Amino acid sequence: MALATAQPALLVLADGTAFRGWSFGATGTTIGEVVFNTGMTGYQEVLTDPSYCGQIVTFTYPELGNTGVNPEDEESARPQVRGAIARNICQRPSNWRATQSLPDYLKQHNILGIYGIDTRALTRRIRSVGAMNGGISTDILDPADLLLKVQEAPSMAGLNLVKEVTTQTIYEWSDPTESVWEFSSSAKPNTDQFTVVAIDFGIKRNILRRLASYGCRVIVVPANTPPETILSYNPDGIFLSNGPGDPAAVAEGIAITKALLAAQKPVFGICMGHQILGLSLGAETFKLKFGHRGLNQPAGLRQRVEITSQNHGFAIDPESLPEAEVEITHLNLNDRTIAGIRHKTLPLFSVQYHPEASPGPHDADYLFERFVEAMRSQKSLAS
Repeated sequence: MALATAQPALLVLADGTAFRGWSFGATGTTIGEVVFNTGMTGYQEVLTDPSYCGQIVTFTYPELGNTGVNPEDEESARPQVRGAIARNICQRPSNWRATQSLPDYLKQHNILGIYGIDTRALTRRIRSVGAMNGGISTDILDPADLLLKVQEAPSMAGLNLVKEVTTQTIYEWSDPTESVWEFSSSAKPNTDQFTVVAIDFGIKRNILRRLASYGCRVIVVPANTPPETILSYNPDGIFLSNGPGDPAAVAEGIAITKALLAAQKPVFGICMGHQILGLSLGAETFKLKFGHRGLNQPAGLRQRVEITSQNHGFAIDPESLPEAEVEITHLNLNDRTIAGIRHKTLPLFSVQYHPEASPGPHDADYLFERFVEAMRSQKSLAS
């Protein structure tokens, strides 16, 4: 799009910092928490990840939209972000899989974007001050007026956004795009089909694909499903999914998980699921200054390191963990926050990153096999 014909847009942060650029996607005004993602690829997966509900995402990689969008790479049925921020936008994608340009895709789903701003300066501002609310508008071009709108929005701390993204019905997962996906050989053939109930706090499709590739029958249930209903499926294991917002505000999900622990079924949690598991075990969570969002976050412990995909703004407080029952298995090696835990006597474990990461990396894919092995061991003990 030539800048002479582009529509002006304004971005204002809650601290009054303003950036002027041009609009792509829909027009109007949107408010959300402004965060940044450092991945060089995977913008469509980011935009459609339910964990980003309520957020405006800044992409630090300077080119966005070069490969367009396609139905196979969506992590949910539509974009979940409140808005997108980019340095440069490609209007004419070049990729054999593309079915639509990124601006057209966002316009179709009524998502605002702004480009032509200094995303490096914006990222440095967030790193120094912290993630904060902001607004993008094509209608309100006076920074003082847009700032008033931004200041009316609630903080992400204390916000329960799970109800906005969880499924409304129980369903069994089947993949309509299965034929176009090729998984790594790490998924060992599983002769014993295990039933997994996945509690949907904002689940990504690739998590469901990975569970299915390891031979699991996956039943997805809403986040407020009673424990009795979940256990009525006689699951071999329970999966706690990723999701948006403040985990401590998801009181119903914490109570349901706590009740399910009494059944002593294997439990595997990812991202918010990790936090929900920690909270159900008696730990506390806190908000990070600017969170971890990208494809190259190192995580590990005891000289084993995995390069991981991460997307979260909260973490478990290590001082609150019940040390007699729970041990730390992984740390984020950038800031030493907890990246993984497991129970010392029960088959419960979780990670604060995405082993199913699409487009990658895949260092942590073995965790799905670990979940299957936990279900196999538990089944053997019961028989």
